[in-house]
Amino acid sequence: MRAREPDQEGYVERGGIKVGYEVFGTEEPAVLLLPAWSIVPSRIWKAQVPYLARHARVITFDPRGNGRSDHPRAAEAYAAEEFVADALDVLDATGTRQAVLVSLSRGNEYALRLAADHPGRVLGWVALGPYIFGLGDGSTAREEVRRWFDRDLGVDEGWKRYNRYSWLRDQRGFAEFFFGELLPEPHSTKQVEDAVSWAMDIEPETLVATEQATIASSPDAVELAPRVQCPVLVVHGTDDRAVPLAQGQRLAELTGGNIVAVPDAGHLVQVRHPVLVNHLLRDFVDAVAGRIRPPTPSFALRRPRRVLYLSSPIGLGHVRRDLAIADALRKERPEVEVEWLTQSPVTDFLEQRGEKVHPASSYLASESTHIESESGEHDLHAFQAIRRMDEVLVANFMVFDDLVSRESFDLWVGDEAWDLDHFLHENPELKRAPFVWMTDFVGWMPMVDGGEREAFLSADYNAEMVEHVARFPSLRDLSVFVGDPADVVDLPLGPNLPNVREWTKEHFEFAGYVMGQRPDPLERTALRARLGYADSDVVCLVSVGGSGVGTHLLRRVVASYDEARRRIPNLRMVVVTGPRIDPASIAAPEGVEVHGFMPDLDLHHAACDIAVVQGGLSTTMELTASGRPFLYFPLGHHFEQQVHVRHRLERHGAGRCMDYRGADPSRIAGALVEELGRPVSYVPVPTDGASRAAQLVAELI
Repeated sequence: MRAREPDQEGYVERGGIKVGYEVFGTEEPAVLLLPAWSIVPSRIWKAQVPYLARHARVITFDPRGNGRSDHPRAAEAYAAEEFVADALDVLDATGTRQAVLVSLSRGNEYALRLAADHPGRVLGWVALGPYIFGLGDGSTAREEVRRWFDRDLGVDEGWKRYNRYSWLRDQRGFAEFFFGELLPEPHSTKQVEDAVSWAMDIEPETLVATEQATIASSPDAVELAPRVQCPVLVVHGTDDRAVPLAQGQRLAELTGGNIVAVPDAGHLVQVRHPVLVNHLLRDFVDAVAGRIRPPTPSFALRRPRRVLYLSSPIGLGHVRRDLAIADALRKERPEVEVEWLTQSPVTDFLEQRGEKVHPASSYLASESTHIESESGEHDLHAFQAIRRMDEVLVANFMVFDDLVSRESFDLWVGDEAWDLDHFLHENPELKRAPFVWMTDFVGWMPMVDGGEREAFLSADYNAEMVEHVARFPSLRDLSVFVGDPADVVDLPLGPNLPNVREWTKEHFEFAGYVMGQRPDPLERTALRARLGYADSDVVCLVSVGGSGVGTHLLRRVVASYDEARRRIPNLRMVVVTGPRIDPASIAAPEGVEVHGFMPDLDLHHAACDIAVVQGGLSTTMELTASGRPFLYFPLGHHFEQQVHVRHRLERHGAGRCMDYRGADPSRIAGALVEELGRPVSYVPVPTDGASRAAQLVAELI
């Protein structure tokens, strides 16, 4: 899923070759994100587009040979002059008289020609890792290997892969090596995977043609650069292994521009350091446009204390516990005002409660929609889905960062706000208030069928977390684990990494489990009557939480009703689809009730005789705390439900874990009968988790 879809898209055509472009946003000035080498499409700018589009009109186009553009085979079709002409055509097609140019690597040659030869069309130029023949001293690895590009060396390793014969033999091997060199920063696995997948969109013969065109091109960069009249900013990584920093410095010198050298960064600086680059681009665009941003206001001492609360929108369990903590915090500190930065379906729930949802929430890209797009039939590879949510997380962090740069808050609370925690550790200078990190699990766990690759990737993500905390131990002013030490899995984070439980005990405070106000078990009869359940009803409550992933489970459980009804007299099955599944999509037989969103679902959990749910922590722990028998079906490949939640439920002796793949309607009906006849004896769930968490948080205000 993309963090932002284009507002306009189309094609320009010249010489029988179509070039696809996209436009995002409506604010002026226009920003043209130029294509780089045709080995990647315009998606190389995916971390910049959503942010810039809130402050400018952003235009991108795919290079010839990749993405939505045509893939001509002739080398002359990839001459720099053709890309410059494409850029001018796109500017004309989008009604753009002038634009700020942003270019990467080889795309800087196109930007140089545009700025020098068409100064009236260019407001400014930001050059990232400029790779321009004739500019430097010829010492780049890629310039050196031009000597053997057309000779079959019979070797497919190292920079000797930069060879037409090697590309034709093993394009993927070249792409993996190449982007590994361009992204030398640790923990860049996802960025390399993206780039390799994009590289495989161009045919190897076409890739060869693009290099032949570049070799044939000999721009007089030293003559062109002084003709550039617009402001210029060069951004260059100090660990760029494709283009030395000296070339960026030379371009800045020749154009009279400024240079930002990014310490320890590689060639694709906007990919691996998106927040930093986004700030540089926004500042440059504002300066060129003459825009002045107001400073962050300061407050007098006598004012309410403002807390910005980020609640994860993946399901509704987070917001239920976050509301309980917020309510307890307001009792502890009556002067506190809580404002929420979150998204649907959480925003709807909060607004029904009369909570203050900050208007900036409307700019957030939907994490729930992304998660649903990643799901299959009762299957969600949660670790990979979150990895593939990187574009959304960058966009949402930039919304947060914009907000806190113009409004002051006394405290930030992030309940599994992965974007906030990750990018603050990557950009600690952006911390402006005390920060509370909250989670109910620690550690990405690989699934067995993911093999060695998934084990490596999850360990790499865990290692990054451990390194972040070790490098900036005070960035999280408070880390709260929602549970007790025994609720943490006793597993390693990965090879040569700490044990999850021991590391969590060292770095977290434990609040105990947190949930909202619980019904008094002694008043359960009255509660059932209030909810419309008769004494004789055997109520089976079927629910799947706040995401749209549970449709298949609901249908399968509903299909078990007739057989279960024959074996359980007075069975009353109540199905709750939640806020993101249409109740009409569940074809229920007579005797099965289907409801949409229930804001008081926790009360129904307490009142039912038995429940059938997914493996989410909040729902299963509500049932555990209420002493209700239940069947739970962890989503396939969902490491949190399969490992972390299951560990916690087994510790409490709660629920019966079911495998969706082998649970046909007959087996579900049998399990319902068996669990109704089994006595319940769960480890009690403490009732003071919200107040304990609030007391910890209150100390920071």
